Amino acid sequence: MKIKVLKIRIADEFLREDQKVIDHFLENHEIIKTETVFVHDEQFWSVVLYFNDVESAITKTIVKDSKAVKYSAEDEVLNSDEIKILDALKLWRSEKAREQNLPTYFIATNKELVSVAKYKPAKKEELLDIKGFGKHKIENYGEEILEILESV
Repeated sequence: MKIKVLKIRIADEFLREDQKVIDHFLENHEIIKTETVFVHDEQFWSVVLYFNDVESAITKTIVKDSKAVKYSAEDEVLNSDEIKILDALKLWRSEKAREQNLPTYFIATNKELVSVAKYKPAKKEELLDIKGFGKHKIENYGEEILEILESV
């Protein structure tokens, strides 16, 4: 396990740049745990990411259990029902991020939400099959995500 500390600045002129940095990092690493602290004096989020490199994480997973490779909807086209699910998930994510004063991608990335819309898990345990969903994210948001899937 490795650790990376990122600085997410609140000012609009830095938001896109900082989001690209974190998106790139999230795409190439398996996040195990996150910690965030808001630094009031300088108006930024300090984010600590505990992670494994994707290649080493996949290798460990395959060695441990060849069935345990995570599902990820990469560049897949969504049908109209899946688009409705994705829209509902994005709306929920925006509201949740606003409530918690966090950037939306801290709640879930677009790729993770697309994967949920495609995979349509019915139980919390099935969320574990989706890349980007670990115990922490499922504990915090799993029930709400499943409720959205049931309601759409």
